[in-house]
Amino acid sequence: MEFSALPLSEQVLKGVEAAGFSECTEVQEKVLPVSLTGKDVMVQSKTGSGKTAIYVLTILEAVVKARQGGKTSPKALIIAPTRELAVQIEDDTRQLSVSIGNLVVGAFYGGVGYGKQDELIEKGCDIFVATPGRILDYQKMHKVDFRQFDIFVVDEADRLFDMGFYPDIQRMFSLLRPCTERQTMLFSATLGTKVRNLAWSFMNEPAEIEVEPEEITVKLIKQELYHTAKGEKFALFLYLLSQYKPTNCLIFTNTKARAIEVAKRLSLNGYPAKYLMGDMVQSKRLQTIDRMKEGSLNFLVATDVAARGLQIDDLEMVVNYDLPDDYESYVHRIGRTARAGKSGTAIALADEEYVFNLEAIEAYIQMKIPVVWPDVDEVAKTEDKSAHKSFRDLVRSEEYAFASDRRPARASGRGGSRRPSAPSSSRSRASGQARPTGQRQGPKSGGRGAQQQTKGRPSEQRRRTAPSKSYAQIQALSLDERLAYYKEQYQKESTESQRRPVQKPESGQRREGTRNTPLQQSRAAQPKPTPPQGGAAASERAPIADAAEPKKKKENFFARLLGRGKK
Repeated sequence: MEFSALPLSEQVLKGVEAAGFSECTEVQEKVLPVSLTGKDVMVQSKTGSGKTAIYVLTILEAVVKARQGGKTSPKALIIAPTRELAVQIEDDTRQLSVSIGNLVVGAFYGGVGYGKQDELIEKGCDIFVATPGRILDYQKMHKVDFRQFDIFVVDEADRLFDMGFYPDIQRMFSLLRPCTERQTMLFSATLGTKVRNLAWSFMNEPAEIEVEPEEITVKLIKQELYHTAKGEKFALFLYLLSQYKPTNCLIFTNTKARAIEVAKRLSLNGYPAKYLMGDMVQSKRLQTIDRMKEGSLNFLVATDVAARGLQIDDLEMVVNYDLPDDYESYVHRIGRTARAGKSGTAIALADEEYVFNLEAIEAYIQMKIPVVWPDVDEVAKTEDKSAHKSFRDLVRSEEYAFASDRRPARASGRGGSRRPSAPSSSRSRASGQARPTGQRQGPKSGGRGAQQQTKGRPSEQRRRTAPSKSYAQIQALSLDERLAYYKEQYQKESTESQRRPVQKPESGQRREGTRNTPLQQSRAAQPKPTPPQGGAAASERAPIADAAEPKKKKENFFARLLGRGKK
């Protein structure tokens, strides 16, 4: 079916032509005739089947019809699981709405400031494309009212639930208008129990449409599986790159540290590569993705953050450097290639660490991945220019660089303890910068001022002058050695603090820094009693006479206060 056969207005069809679309995909052919009538839909379809165009065209057609009828343009909210997918949806929406004027489209996601997104709200945004966390933040700040939305779309619902957003999606549904007063569209690669529960609870009798389940979407992709040892995996990877010579390649790893390591090793071997992960600053992530789409970057190593929403035209190869722990992620990873009916190649490297994930993956895709055995001699001849670099040397320089702009770096040891900051003296020695001559040394520089300040405090002086390990030396220690070093430093400081003498004020002297209470001040103001007259004999007899006299009864408090005896 062609798009011109659908009940779409001329303005919307112009946007379809501008985007280069002519014929509908199978899922578009089945869903668009239903969604354009305003009915709720719950759709299961494969990755890259054109689901985005379904809800975008439905929203744009509703906007055009409302304007033609003299009504207010409906507002729509589209929820996406990742920032990358939100940006992709925003771009597609702008492209399809080129012929519709005065339409404000905005993406709302975390990792960036609120300034530009606040401006979009002040302009009167018509189509919100958002991640759950950021749009709920705006709702809590009372800047976005969910009751204003006439169309609500949940894209990649199963991915949202896997990421722990199920309570957030339920909260969003509860904040919307009743289901009979809005249109809801829900898209997912699999229609599990949680997806159906949402449909039954918050949707108005949705039409359930299932097109090509996710398990059978790998038929157009050429898959290969290589069994290898963990220590020989990268050499095999270099050999495969030399054989296939792909123009662009997307490599997936299971951990962030491994992504950095593989990217660094590829760059050292003549394959300029970058890494992509969830903890990167959003501006750097978008810059890396744009370079990959433009073709200026040919090799990208990523975690599962790029398994969905990353759309790269004509991606030639996908490599699972690590077999994913989640069998569904395998399908989403290799689905980055062979998009829109095109073919592609997917290579999986199975080592002793992740080979146990293979059985679940093959059961999920309902096929055995063809195993290929390479020529061992040819693999051994492949030169690895990064072989002399250890894992620590490659990862140390950039392991925590992606998080340095937002929060203090954390160590990868137990409990996520903070990585110790390097002493200023160690930094200056490591950088090789000499102190300018003639510069006055302050207390922190260990000069004369520091000696004057630490005079009389031997423990403080020993702490400043005691030799300590530099930042590089601490980095080179293992976890147990590092903990032992910190424990030794802590015990040393506590011992020195106990040895520090405590200066007690002399008798009759008030401790410095304290104040007398009003009662003490009043007692101090009273005149001191004079000694008895009569010389030494009188002074000696006075205590005996006082002791022989009967003790006077203590005067009542009220008597002293009122100046009279007790009644």
